[in-house]
Amino acid sequence: MKISDVAMATGLSVDTLRFYEKIGLIDPPARDAAGRRVYDRDILGWIRFLGQLNATGMKQADRVRYARLRAKGRETLAERREMLEAHREVIRRQLEQLHDTLALMDRKVAIYHDLEKESADV
Repeated sequence: MKISDVAMATGLSVDTLRFYEKIGLIDPPARDAAGRRVYDRDILGWIRFLGQLNATGMKQADRVRYARLRAKGRETLAERREMLEAHREVIRRQLEQLHDTLALMDRKVAIYHDLEKESADV
């Protein structure tokens, strides 16, 4: 896949993909005879995973650290698992907070519905 294909498939810009390569989030791809990047389709799953980590608030430095550990192979399995377990706990707390916030919003909306009904009845 060319870099433009990866950009289109992931929604990332070409500049972002080059930046990810520069900081070590994605491995440098092979190059064709003209020196253009040629990505394996497997990169799409990896970029999707990185996006999910980003969406859940994992800092870029931690994503880079994870990517570097991943590049080292099986010797880092435990460390990567521990990173994901810690981040999973962060996500769990975020979900709990969002659930509590949603319940508060539901109560507030119900109050406004009641107040509007009272105003209309007067």
